[in-house]
Formats: sequence, C-alpha cells, structure tokens
Amino acid sequence: MTNKKVLITGVAGLLGSRLADWIIENQPDYQVIGIDDLSGGYQENVNPKVKFIEANLINKVTLAQTFEKYKPNYVFHFAAYAAEGLSPFIRNYNYQNNLVATANIVNECIKHDVKRLVFTSTLAIYGHGYGGIFDENQIPKPIDPYGVAKYACEMDIQIAGEQHGLDWCIIRPHNVYGVNQNIWDKYRNVLGIWMYQHLNNEPMTIFGDGTQTRAFSYIDDNLESLWKSSILPEASKQIINLGGIEEISITDACKTLQEVIGGGEIIYKEARHEVKHSIPTWQKSIDILGYEYKTDLKKGLTEMWNWAQQQPTRERFVWDSYELDKGIYSFWKV
Repeated sequence: MTNKKVLITGVAGLLGSRLADWIIENQPDYQVIGIDDLSGGYQENVNPKVKFIEANLINKVTLAQTFEKYKPNYVFHFAAYAAEGLSPFIRNYNYQNNLVATANIVNECIKHDVKRLVFTSTLAIYGHGYGGIFDENQIPKPIDPYGVAKYACEMDIQIAGEQHGLDWCIIRPHNVYGVNQNIWDKYRNVLGIWMYQHLNNEPMTIFGDGTQTRAFSYIDDNLESLWKSSILPEASKQIINLGGIEEISITDACKTLQEVIGGGEIIYKEARHEVKHSIPTWQKSIDILGYEYKTDLKKGLTEMWNWAQQQPTRERFVWDSYELDKGIYSFWKV
C-alpha cells in the first residue's frame, strides 16, 4: 500500500470525481480518499478505486477520524453548495456548507501537517469586477452570500498560512461543465439545467435578456492543472483563475446547445440579481499550471450531451422551503 495519499472533498461531484479518475489513471502511486455527503453528487460517479467515506464536512468527528486514519499528503477541497443565485435565500445553509465546512478542513490540515491544501473558490468573489474583467490582483467585492462565503474561506486559508505555516493554492474555476455534472439541480449549472429541461420536454430557460457573458470550462481541460496546483513549488500560496478563455453570451451558449441536441425551445424569464459580464484573465494559469484550452463549447457540449442521454431518470432536487421568501424570483417560488 502506497504511503502517498490524496484527500478529495466533494468526490462525488463534477470536479472531485473527474480529478479522482485523473489521479488514478495518471498518478497510480497515490491512494485517493474521497469524502462526500451525496447531497449534490452521486456515488456512481466515484471511481471504485477511491476509498469513499460518506460524510458531511460539518461533522467534525468523522472528518477528524478520516485525517487521523489516512494522513493525506495533499487535500483538494471541492465540496460546496454552489447555487450562487439562490444563496441570498438560504444564507445559513450557504455559510454552514461553505464557510464552516472549510474551517473544519483547515483545522485538520494544520493538525496533520498537510503538504498543501488546494481550495476551489469562485469567480463570484470578484462581484462586478473591473469592466467585467476579473483578474487575480483585483480586490474582491462579491455581490451575493455565496461569493462572500468563498472569499471568507480564502482569507481564512491565507491566515492559516501566515500563522500556522499551512501551504495552500487557491483556484478560482469558472462555469465548469462536463461528464458527471449534476444536471438534476434546479438552481445551478446552466448548461446542465438546459439539458435536463430538454430531456424532459421542457423549454430551456434564460433569466433576463441573455446578453450576459460567461467563459465556460470543460472539466477535462482543467484536471492536469488542478493536480499541478498541489505539487508544483511555484503554485505555493498563489491565487489562480482556471478555466475557459472564450467569452460567449448566455443566449449564444444556448443556441450552441441547440445545434448539438438538434432543436429545443428557448424562453426568457425575469432577470436575476447577478453579474452581467464575467470574464476572467487566464495568463497566470498558463504560466504557473501549464493550462491549455483544448475543448471549445460545442465539442464539450457534444460530449456532455452524449453522456447525459445515457443517465438514469433521477428525481430533480427542489427546495421545499427557503430560509427567506421575501424577494425570491417567481421561477423559484415554492
């Protein structure tokens, strides 16, 4: 049994499951331990070679036992509830599952002298950015509780580095999509939502006028760079945007999916409180992590659509109540 161990939180989700696959295939001398509470991922996504532990990161006892038993060298902390637009209406849940859970991870990493913690943050920390462009040197100014929680996690991790010597790398991925995505969540991952809607003979919904712009990231393009963020000396204590580099409007993204699936109706609904333009800089990911943008949106959507059509019929996740109903959008009202 190898002494080299990697712990991945959120291992049943998109990033966690695909990175676990990549490590098992490309770094066979590492044992992968995975934690997930299966609230947003599925055990079928988890590679059978992963030592899987079903647990919520708020459970400090189980988390402590996992670190004590396996003593991971590197930790990838991907677990989060990333329904950014919904976060103003589930504030407590958002902070518990993003900020409090991360604090528990940081504590264990310090106690067990983890070589490096890789934390996936979000472009939501930038808020509106500067003219819609998001650069790692900008001062974050999030506009929703999800961005606030992730920014607080970033600051806490950096403090742990200064005070306790924890090595870290903060990755800010954006609009990641692909095989193993949760297409059954009503509140997040617009490409997956559209696929679910089309598979269920529903029109594909766009909030607002569809001129919002995003840069989408096919998961497989990110995997080697994510691994490098844990082991390369030059990635130590760096904050790095990671993902796609092509700007596209939400309407054009939906039209691209229409080309892939051969049709589908688009309908427009009321606008949400969200950033209009969200375009990250990418040079740092190329210089430090060797990132390569290989998969354009049409190719990535084709691969994801082929996978989505083979998925079982699953019950769609819908909140039966919110912490706050005031001001909630009509399309999310219970």
